[in-house]
Amino acid sequence: MSRKDPRATPASTGAGRRLPLLMALACGVSVANVYFPQALTPLVARGFGIAPATAAVVATVTQLGYAAGLFLLVPLGDRLPRRPLITGLLTLTGLALLAAGLAPASGLLLAAGGVVGAATVVPQLLLPMAAGLVEPDRRGSVIGTLQAGLIGGILLARTFGGVLGEHLGWRAPYLIAAALTVLLAVVLGRALPGTAPAAQGRYPSLLADTLRLLRDERQLRRSVFFQVTLFGGFSAAWTALALLITGPRYDLGTQTVGLLALIGAGSMFCAPAAGRWVDRLGADRVNLWCLLAALAAAAVLTAGLLGGATGLVGLAVGLLLLDVAVQCGQVANQARIFALRPEARSRLNTGYMTCAFLGGSAGSWLGARAYATLGWGAVCALVGLAGLVALATYAVGGRGRYGARSDRSQPVTAAR
Repeated sequence: MSRKDPRATPASTGAGRRLPLLMALACGVSVANVYFPQALTPLVARGFGIAPATAAVVATVTQLGYAAGLFLLVPLGDRLPRRPLITGLLTLTGLALLAAGLAPASGLLLAAGGVVGAATVVPQLLLPMAAGLVEPDRRGSVIGTLQAGLIGGILLARTFGGVLGEHLGWRAPYLIAAALTVLLAVVLGRALPGTAPAAQGRYPSLLADTLRLLRDERQLRRSVFFQVTLFGGFSAAWTALALLITGPRYDLGTQTVGLLALIGAGSMFCAPAAGRWVDRLGADRVNLWCLLAALAAAAVLTAGLLGGATGLVGLAVGLLLLDVAVQCGQVANQARIFALRPEARSRLNTGYMTCAFLGGSAGSWLGARAYATLGWGAVCALVGLAGLVALATYAVGGRGRYGARSDRSQPVTAAR
């Protein structure tokens, strides 16, 4: 890319302070569509007359759709202009949310949920875009800002879904989310700068590059493993939480799940700080803190077995710790991978996020089964085991500022 191209340099894109904030808001609104169904599981079960564990499949299918979209669609961010790609995907998401909200049967809801998940990959196009719009010494901070938006969307989504679902029925969150998503498409279509594609390869080559990067980049695999384990435990806990809160031990409504998520939203204030710590201390140091926080969360979450007010306080504290661990770890991991190959940031992010959400989908499935078979204690043990496995990997792996030299810029030859 020529330095004379007006779209080639960070300064020329207008990526000051306001644009990252708008991109962070867009990340939060769009990613919420993957997560608010988790709080609706009991309501969907009653609405269609199916078992809660069966209704939980809606959340799992949405996450699987998201993983598929990450692998199949995010690499296009290196090949196509991102602005029309982002607005087109948001429009498709809005239509799928509308279909889900009007679904007359659980099968159609599952199908629409899969499309919602696949199209809701906009945050993972915005993150590498933002990384290319700023100077390297601001990259961690800007990633932290967008990650704060993601955290807010992930956690407040459960409040949004739980509260609206409790008062207006499970269809209302889908219909309102559809309107918000289409509005977001219009706003971003006007606000995002034009960017030139970084790669000229054909679509099959882009997909193949994602697999080659996973094979060749040790630090990418390291980031993947950290996020797969912690995000798997995170998804297990949140999927099982709705079953615990609405079950016989607490016998409360989905609104309580939403309120617990609102407490956990405090972790969004940690992400920008995590980005600054990555810029100063390196990604590995932040990863270590996050792994230790996840282990502490697993222990504190066992207080949920006590029931009553004491149990709710323990759940709130444990979930906050777990949210901080996962989201700040995400900042560190993405700062590490975006420093590897600037011309392949979307493909690096594709490999990373696809694996992460496959881990999250597995965690949702395991969490629901562990709770149904052995109860909440088994879910806490699952979270603790994930943290221990990640900590063992950290102990034997190599370390550095970003886990790799940040000035590496070898091209991905297959995409040329």
